Amino acid sequence: MVYLRGESYVPEALSTLDRFLRDHRTGEVHHFDPHLFDLLSDLTAEVGRPQAEINIVCGFRTPWSNEYLRHHSSGVAKNSLHMQAEAIDIRLPGTKTFQFRQAARKLGRGGVGYYAQSDFIHVDLGRVRYW
Repeated sequence: MVYLRGESYVPEALSTLDRFLRDHRTGEVHHFDPHLFDLLSDLTAEVGRPQAEINIVCGFRTPWSNEYLRHHSSGVAKNSLHMQAEAIDIRLPGTKTFQFRQAARKLGRGGVGYYAQSDFIHVDLGRVRYW
């Protein structure tokens, strides 16, 4: 999806992405920080696959969904940036998850989580940190 033309974000594309990344448990939509999409674009370019299709594991979460996950799984932050639409959990088919993680860390922008057993990474727009 073309979400950026030159230096201008495309409002219709951003709205479509917001709806696509809605909380799948509640249906609630939240506006994503478009810099997260810039990060994803840079990340796919970093692994040499700028046009690759990204698999989304998790986008926006309402506080209710986040709390639900905290009680039914492990590794879910109480104040997750998913609740501010500034985080996304992803995988890139055809790219080893460890390699994808290394590329995200190399960018040095935001948080990078590595979930090897579930085969995905988390990237966010928060402070630089790794887990």
